[in-house]
Amino acid sequence: MLSKTFHTLPFAFTVLALSLGLSTARAAEPEIVLGTSVQLTGANANTGRYYQDAYKFTIDKINAAGGVKVDGKQYKLALKLYDNQSDVNLSVRQYTQLVSQDKVNFLLGGFASNFMVADSAVSEKYQIPMVQGGGASDQIFARGFKYIFGTLPAASDYFGSTIAMLKKVKPVPASVALLYADDSFDVSVAKGTRPLLKKAGLNVTIDEKYSDNANDFNSLLSQIKAKKVDAILVSGHETGILNFVRQAKSLNVSPKMYSFTVGVPSQDFRKALGKDADYAFGMTAWIPDASLKDKWFGDAVQFAAAYKTKYGYEPDYHAASGASDVETIVNAIEKANSLNPKKVRDAIAASNFESLYGKIAFSPSGQISLDQTVIQVQNGVLKSVFNGTNFLTPVQYPMPSWSGR
Repeated sequence: MLSKTFHTLPFAFTVLALSLGLSTARAAEPEIVLGTSVQLTGANANTGRYYQDAYKFTIDKINAAGGVKVDGKQYKLALKLYDNQSDVNLSVRQYTQLVSQDKVNFLLGGFASNFMVADSAVSEKYQIPMVQGGGASDQIFARGFKYIFGTLPAASDYFGSTIAMLKKVKPVPASVALLYADDSFDVSVAKGTRPLLKKAGLNVTIDEKYSDNANDFNSLLSQIKAKKVDAILVSGHETGILNFVRQAKSLNVSPKMYSFTVGVPSQDFRKALGKDADYAFGMTAWIPDASLKDKWFGDAVQFAAAYKTKYGYEPDYHAASGASDVETIVNAIEKANSLNPKKVRDAIAASNFESLYGKIAFSPSGQISLDQTVIQVQNGVLKSVFNGTNFLTPVQYPMPSWSGR
């Protein structure tokens, strides 16, 4: 027993010494900590993971290049991340903890506008800059807040390029249905889409809001079928869009076209539906193009290839905007040559640089302006078809009936 004790104690002291040594090493290496709360579980986890992966990927890339230089000193980036379990109230509490207890330097956002509306109130209260690429609702930026910045285009213009395309396809749709979920983003989409449809002279026969938690679209689809609607515009979240397409097939609801605010750019969406994803239109603010360059990844094509190699799935605009969020903060820190939140906030507001996502320059309200490209799934492949002015490739229109596929 005595011998066992003497053998154990040196080991315990060794572990303690190693632990102290590691702590000393970590303390000697200054860090800039970025804090975020994202959806890793719950209803929004499928999209939330894009932000976790993009943040980690970009931080690792910047650290590998030497980190961030501030006032002659090199810093490494670190990420403090919580899973909000797709719960808005939990997300707000976590952001409060990030700034009041964890003392992070700056904030990154999670996914979905209703989260960003609530979470941005925390960044404003504590005057800690937050850059986010997960919320596009106009409501986020209409309150005069000074510490929230967004890298998604305005929700009110999401269908702008799609509506421009509808005026150029043959035959032009005789009737349109506008369907939207009851959350902040989708309400903003609908509010902005109505005047665009009116200006285009398109006849809106159905304008309906549905619950964000809805799984049953049979009633709406029956209305669409009864009124023989030609074009359906749906603003919602990916799970709802998947259900909508599946139920449309079940009821043989076959308009000339349908377009969705989310889902179509996602590899998971196309895998989930298989051939049933064909003909679906969507939009994206980002396509991995070699003309989109930055100083860390080289260009968007290299970013997309390296991202897929690391995570096993293709990045879409969520991942690209997430990467640009990190780049925006780092660029601002270096421009300000400071970690002072107010100085970095002012540098973010004055941003004007090229990233793998596109040009980063914010309006006075804190939102970026990027054009949406119309995309379509054609024979299982995602195609860029319309840039808001011109066709880029032939569209598959009108969509054949489900029974005729």
